[in-house]
Amino acid sequence: MPLVEITYAPDMPRKVLRKLAEMLPHAVSVAVECPEEPYDGDLQPGDVELYFRSREEFDVSEMDVVVEVRSRWFASRAENQQDRADDLCAAIEDVTGLAQVGVYLSLPIAAWAQS
Repeated sequence: MPLVEITYAPDMPRKVLRKLAEMLPHAVSVAVECPEEPYDGDLQPGDVELYFRSREEFDVSEMDVVVEVRSRWFASRAENQQDRADDLCAAIEDVTGLAQVGVYLSLPIAAWAQS
């Protein structure tokens, strides 16, 4: 279950944010899919959590948007982690048309519980 934080420029059009909100659950699921947590294309509540945050006055970034994905570490995910981040970045660029997109894919050793 990936947690995704999207930090965006304060002047980002709502239309672009809406596109991100629509495409990211699937795109992130594809990016982190692995044998231990296969993606069947049928997202359920809690499968991907998105959190949007506008940059604040003292934040420093030249990026239009930075997408940070946190998902559990598995060896099968880690072996091609950079390719996964690159592919997700390209998918975001394609959908939004933004020129400065950053993707940070973090795979910590973690556990998740949900009611």
